[in-house]
Amino acid sequence: MTSTPATADSQAAIEAVDLGVRYNLRLTRKNTVRQSFRSLTTRGDGKKDFWALKDVSFRIVHGESLAVIGPNGAGKSTLLQVLAGIIVPSEGSVEVRGQVSSLLTLGAGFDQELTGRQNVLLAGAFLGIDRGEMRRRLDGIIEFADIGQFIDVPIKTYSSGMRARLGFAIATSVDPDVLLLDEVLATGDQVFREKSKQRVLAIAAAAKAVVLVTHDMHWVTEFCNRAILLEKGRVVAEGDPAEVVAIHQAHSERARIERAAAIAAAQASGLGAIAPRL
Repeated sequence: MTSTPATADSQAAIEAVDLGVRYNLRLTRKNTVRQSFRSLTTRGDGKKDFWALKDVSFRIVHGESLAVIGPNGAGKSTLLQVLAGIIVPSEGSVEVRGQVSSLLTLGAGFDQELTGRQNVLLAGAFLGIDRGEMRRRLDGIIEFADIGQFIDVPIKTYSSGMRARLGFAIATSVDPDVLLLDEVLATGDQVFREKSKQRVLAIAAAAKAVVLVTHDMHWVTEFCNRAILLEKGRVVAEGDPAEVVAIHQAHSERARIERAAAIAAAQASGLGAIAPRL
């Protein structure tokens, strides 16, 4: 896919500057209120803050498809939740221009007792779309989801793949200016994944902006025109998808070797401690 450079004259769809999200770990589910209060008043406990994102800056223009990659726990999903307005950043700023449509968690926003058809109309209400307009889009959404007679049975009976189909069909049917997707293209059969990819490409081609979190490196290199690599909440690489993927794979291999060496060392140490007793 041809890269679309983000120039100063381009209309920015998303602009993040020194973005940071901090969590306070002092209060956890495992701590009682008394224990948490004691830890707060005890000197020398050290810092209990965890930065899920730190000093994250980037700019996306309309027509760009941005892949966000990185190891588990890198902050990828947190970043999408900030862009969707679900999480308020602790520092820095982020501006998202235009209508946003997101599919961050399979089944998010669905009423388990309602049918698929009823949930489509409910989703339209959440998105601020007129009920009459959503009814006009209903047949197209149902056709794209391609879940057959299950469209008229409660969502609670759906498999994860069926939820993904319906959720994706809804999220991409509203002609969004910014589309946010989190690993949803990994679910479903090959035919549906390919159909989903083509729809994302069509949205980007219509001068919209797409941000996708994925572990599918083929998708990143073949269908996105930019990529960023997150590690421990920070951007460590940004630019051409193939180059960023290569960096990610090199870092992942190095981490794998280091983990294997640590496990081998721990096992050797354990055997050494047991040997004198034999």
